[in-house]
Amino acid sequence: MPRGLVRYQASGHSHFVTFSCYHRQPFFNNAARFELFIRCLEEMRRRFTLCLYAYVVMPEHVHLLLSEPKAAVLAEALHFLKLSFTKRLGAAGSFWQKRYYDRNVRDHREFVVKIGYIHRNPVKRGLVRSPEEWKWSSYRHYALREMGVVEIESEWTARDRERDLTGGAERIFLSQGMNPG
Repeated sequence: MPRGLVRYQASGHSHFVTFSCYHRQPFFNNAARFELFIRCLEEMRRRFTLCLYAYVVMPEHVHLLLSEPKAAVLAEALHFLKLSFTKRLGAAGSFWQKRYYDRNVRDHREFVVKIGYIHRNPVKRGLVRSPEEWKWSSYRHYALREMGVVEIESEWTARDRERDLTGGAERIFLSQGMNPG
């Protein structure tokens, strides 16, 4: 690790993480690669018992907003994710940059800002006109309550868990497509 770089893990904070493809090349260049990564992301979430709050997979990088793993450090979970994806892909050469950016998210305001940043990233880059058009993010979970391959920890999933535990009634949604941020 470079001198002066300190990672604050085992802090109880959520983490905003970014990692890139090797030399920021757009290696996510077909739907099959995006979908394989999403499956590996869900496998990491389950294996390391962590909460994933938001994600986006871009052509040359990935953003995640997640909790710390229950019985490991975040670096181990990210290593598992990158390695399991690369092995399944069977790509020759380097796919990922070795390092990753990690920022502890210390309060609710910053948490909401990071979710918005993640979900707007494909629009900002000009890949789509609106966030719901980008298939490889958690936006559709928040905006449309769409359940994808990756389980997103949100107010929706927390309320559903509570309902399942208490035997409460199904919730009725008055409006679909509300923008979460």
